[in-house]
This record gives sequence, structure tokens and C-alpha cells, in this order.
Amino acid sequence: MQRETLFWLGLMLVGGVLLGGRAILVGNGRQYVERVTTTADVAATEGAAAQAVELTDYVNIPARERDAPGVRVSFARTVGIWVAAFCTLGIMSFLLGETPPYKLVESVFVGVSAAYWMVVGFWSEIVQNLLSHLVPGLMRATLLPGLSEKTVPNYWYVVPLVLSVMMLWRLAPKGAWIARWPLAFFIGATAGIRLVSYLEADFVQQISSTILPLVVFGADGSFDVWASIKNTLIVSGVLLGLVYFFFSVPHKGVVGGLAKGGVWLLMITFGASFGYTVMGRIALLADRLEFLFDDWLWLIDPTLQRAGM
Repeated sequence: MQRETLFWLGLMLVGGVLLGGRAILVGNGRQYVERVTTTADVAATEGAAAQAVELTDYVNIPARERDAPGVRVSFARTVGIWVAAFCTLGIMSFLLGETPPYKLVESVFVGVSAAYWMVVGFWSEIVQNLLSHLVPGLMRATLLPGLSEKTVPNYWYVVPLVLSVMMLWRLAPKGAWIARWPLAFFIGATAGIRLVSYLEADFVQQISSTILPLVVFGADGSFDVWASIKNTLIVSGVLLGLVYFFFSVPHKGVVGGLAKGGVWLLMITFGASFGYTVMGRIALLADRLEFLFDDWLWLIDPTLQRAGM
């Protein structure tokens, strides 16, 4: 066994003993719940009258109310907190390199994501979108009992079924070239559909948003200074950016000065976009750290969930 593997194994064992001892003594990482029963009205259907149905759910309760009547520890949610904490630490261990915990968590994440989207695709696309239109009677009797009685077979859905089977042919030992035909169709159709939406959103819409009056008057006829300044900045910024990308004329003299202004504008835009992205990632990191120190370790209590314990 390699020295690195022994190091991480020992570190995980020591950390596990310390965390287990703290969990026993302090009780951190536990999630308390309370059973709540509500009443919902079910609409009338063919052959059945409207009726009231009782729905039972378990809501999270702050740890400071753990001694209240009806409050108990949720084993499933407690295990979920500990698993989420270990997965978070495993991903963060990438800061030290491709450690065994990171590789394990990465493999679990990829496998769970692939399995989840496979199940979602099966139920939302194959069952509800394809089979419900091809064999509605069979789906109504088996997988989709709530399918409307008005749904009738639509055999045009045989076309996407055949294309899907052809695409799966790539997994066969022979005839993998058959999958190229549906793949080419899907890529071409998607490109055509997205082209129209992109032209409208990224081209026409941006042009129309730039056609603004430089002098703006309010509803009462008075001159609106700030709206005029805003429109002037938008129009002048767009023109400066376009001048920088206008390469048919040498960037010298007045054109060179305007192009340099366009460069400054682009750098400010890219910097603001990058800063926004970094702040978004920092917010995600802060959320994970708050989860570790608050929900898991109980070292902080910003929402006073354990006040008075």
C-alpha cells in the first residue's frame, strides 16, 4: 500500500473518531422533525365525488425545541447531513491534489448524476412523451393511471422512436454508422431552431434595445436628465465597441482614439462579468462553509436554531 494512501486512511480514521466523539457528546449533525398532518381537497372525477384527504409530512424543527412533545430525531435526514458534509470535504480536498476522497466523491457524483438524468429522461421523455401517445391505453393501465381518457394513439411518434433506436445502434458491434443519420438530423434540427431564437434574442433584440432617444422628456414634459445620460452612455458605448471591431479602416487618428475607447469599454465589461462570476462562486463557497460549521458541526449559530441549549 502506498504511503499516500496510508496517510489519507489514517487521517480519515482519526477524523472519524473525533467527529464521532463530538456527535455523541454534543449531538451535532442531528436533524429534528415533527409530524404535521394537513387536509387537502381532491377534485371530483368521473364516477367519484370530491373528498378530503389527510396528508402527512415531517417538518424540520430547530434543535432548541428538541424536548418539545412530538419532536424526534430524523435518522434519514441526519444521515443526509453527514453524507453531504463528507462529500463537501471530499471535493474540497482537491486543494491538496487528486486525493482518494476527492476521486471517490467525484466518481459518486458522476455516477449519481448519470443515473438521475437517465431516470428523469425515461419517465419524462420515453414514458410520458412517447409511449403515452403511442399506446395510451397500456400506459393508462400500467405506468400512467392518471392519463386523460381523451388521449388517443398518435402514430407520428413512431418516427422519433425509430430515430432513437437508430441512434442506439452505435452501441452494436456492427452497423455503428447507422447512428450518424439520426444524429445528423437532431443536430441540424436543433441548429435551425436555435438559430431563429438566437437571431431574435441576440441580434434583433439588442439592436432594438440600442435605438434609444438621447434626449428624454418625462410624462409632464420636463427634461429627464438621468434617463438622457443613461441612453447616451448606452448608445455611445455600443458605437465605441463597434468602432474597435471595424478593421476596414486603420486605427489611427480619430478612429484610433475611438477604438481605444472601445477597448476600455470591453475591458470594463469583461472585468465586471468576471467579478460577478467570482462573487457567485464565493457565495457558493460561503454557503458550503456555513453548512459545515452550522448544520453539521454546530460551531456557529447565525439563525439561533440552538439558542439556549
